This record gives sequence, structure tokens and C-alpha cells, in this order.
Amino acid sequence: MIARMDYLNRLITWREKKIIKVVTGVRRCGKSTLFELFTDYLKSTGVAEEQIISINLEDIAYEDLQSYKALYNYVKERLCKDKYSYVLLDEIQNCKSFEKAVDSLFIQPNVDVYITGSNAYMLSGELATLLSGRYITIDMLPLSFREYCTAAGTAKTPREHFNDYLRFGSFPYVSMLEHNDAIVTPYIEGIYNTILIKDVAKREGITDVSLLESIVKFVASSIGSPISTKKISDTISASGRKISVNTVDSYLRALTDSYIFYKVDRYDIKGRQHLKTLGKYYLVDTGIRNLLLASTASDLGHLIENVVYLELLRRGNKVSIGKLAEKEVDFVASNTEGITYYQVSATVLGETTLTRELEPLQKIPDHHPKMLLTLDEIGAGNNYDGIKQVNLLDWLLE
Repeated sequence: MIARMDYLNRLITWREKKIIKVVTGVRRCGKSTLFELFTDYLKSTGVAEEQIISINLEDIAYEDLQSYKALYNYVKERLCKDKYSYVLLDEIQNCKSFEKAVDSLFIQPNVDVYITGSNAYMLSGELATLLSGRYITIDMLPLSFREYCTAAGTAKTPREHFNDYLRFGSFPYVSMLEHNDAIVTPYIEGIYNTILIKDVAKREGITDVSLLESIVKFVASSIGSPISTKKISDTISASGRKISVNTVDSYLRALTDSYIFYKVDRYDIKGRQHLKTLGKYYLVDTGIRNLLLASTASDLGHLIENVVYLELLRRGNKVSIGKLAEKEVDFVASNTEGITYYQVSATVLGETTLTRELEPLQKIPDHHPKMLLTLDEIGAGNNYDGIKQVNLLDWLLE
């Protein structure tokens, strides 16, 4: 198992706190493995086997527990009466009305509840109402580049690992596979099809899966570019498949709910407000994009921008696209320590490119940190009036 220490430490921090721990994320990003790591940690601290009740609701062995009453009764019978019980419920969305079972277990004395799910739907509606203020979410992503390098070993240089990371993606099991298309592609295709059918089409009642795929491919080809639902509707309709703006909006919401895409809103830096139009979308994994589209050399800038966005999320940031008059800043990242502005470019060795990338950052009127991330090794460490140029791989490996 790959040690996902950042996520594991978050679970450890919340251990035995009277709050439900909800781990969310795309399928196969490592949620089940995280529960295994946490179980090993608990045992290492002296917790006995009978104190840990772990159930994976995708396992056919637990098929009878896919109703909330059956799940509740099964767990209740196994709770320890005189010591803490740790209840780990994996892929909880497979249990109908699971929120009732979770709430009832939560109110039992000396019960520590952890759940995982593969779509944002599980945190909407009744669960959010029923458990308001009583749960925290840990949003899990596939491997960071640092985790990927650790898992893949030292046979290759960081740059070679990064090329593989961009091409084959960051799902944990991919790092352990032989890196050739004949082996990796079927695995990624299986994940993608499962998400599309089970987490999107089935849940939303979508029967025209080919139309859904048209939207997926359009958005995947436009990562890092502002797009609107109307533009998607017009483009697909022009190809002979009529689709309304409302339907596109509904499909996009389902795709973000399944964590295959992330939508990023624009932020007016001067006016200090979020804008509702022309957001951008990023994919949870570059391997999925390469599965769907034929990559070209011009894609490199968009792919590394996608990688930076996901890494900023991993580091606990809220991320927006910065707008400053007619200029755009790739990312405005905010966390408890403040705001940092980022520009991302494959290379700025040409004077024209360097000027273009620096200009939006130079026009920002405040004094928050500003960073230019590139794949260039020459120039890394340069400081342009307070704007630091940093090698992207060094930043990812911090």
C-alpha cells in the first residue's frame, strides 16, 4: 500500500472527536486503502480487532446491508460495550437512506464513525440537513507527484517520472503497473466507464450515454479555457445532436458531483468578488484525458495547469481564476495563511513569453506572494520585482 500520510494524518487528528468523518473522492483514488492504513494505525496504538467494524458496501459479502435498517442492526450488534468502537463504512452511497443509519450510530456512546463515498450527492439534501454541523469532509484526490515518485521508485529521474505522470495519470494502482499503453489504458478505461455509467448516467437517469460522452470530451479538450454551457450546447447542436443549455448544465453538475471534473470560478481581484460567468474546468486525472483525446505538443501547458490546480487543492487551498481588467491570473489560492497568486507556463525562456506571463502578476495592486511556475531549470530562482520563478517539479516535490 502507498502511504497517503497527508490524508492519514487528517483522520488521526479527528480520531475520537464527536464528529462524523466523511472521506470523498473519485473512484479508485485510494479511499478504501486509506481505511486500511487507518485500521493498521489503530491496531498499532493497541486497539483490538473487535473494536474495529469495517464494511465495504461494494463487496458482495455485504450486499444484505444495503438498507439502512440492516446496516444499523449489523453494526449495533458488534459495538463494544465498555470501550471505543471504530465504525468504517466504505462506499456508503450504496446503502439506501444510509444517512439514517449513520446518524443513529453517531449518537451511540463511544462510537467513532468514518464513511467514504464516490460522489458529492451523498453530501447533499437529507444528509446535510440531518447531520448539519456534525461532520467534516476530507476530499481525497489521486496521487500527488510526490506520492507518485515515492511509489514508482528511483529507477527514473524526476522529469521521466513526470512525463509518465502526465501521460498515464495519477491513480494509485497506475504507479505500480508497467508503463505502457497496452497495460495502463484498459485499467483507466475501466475506471472511466464505471464512473460514467454508475456515478453519472445511472444516478441521473441518463439513457443517452453517447451524448454524455460528447460533453465529457468537449470539456476535457477545453481544460484551462473559459467555457459556458451555451457554448457546449451550440457546439454539440451544430454537429447534429440537439441539446439544451439546461441539459448541458444538468450533465455538468452530475460530472462534477462524481468528482471527474472540478469547476473553478473566476475572481475579480480588484473588485474582490467571485464572478458567475465563464468558469474553467479541470479533470481529476490527466490519464483520463489522454484516454479520451489524442494529445498534442500544445497540450503541455494545459496539462501542467491541471496538475497545479489539483496540487493546490491537496494543499488545502480554495482556488479561483484571477481576473484583472483584461488580464488573467491562472490561480488565486487562499488558505488560513493568506493568498498566493500563481502563473503556470511550460517555458518562459523566450522574452515575449516571459513578459506575457509576468504582466498579469505585475499589475496586481496588493502585496500577497506571487509565483511563476515553469518546467524551465534555467531561470528558476529568479525574482522579478517580488515575483518568484520556481521550477514546477521542485514545487511539486516540496
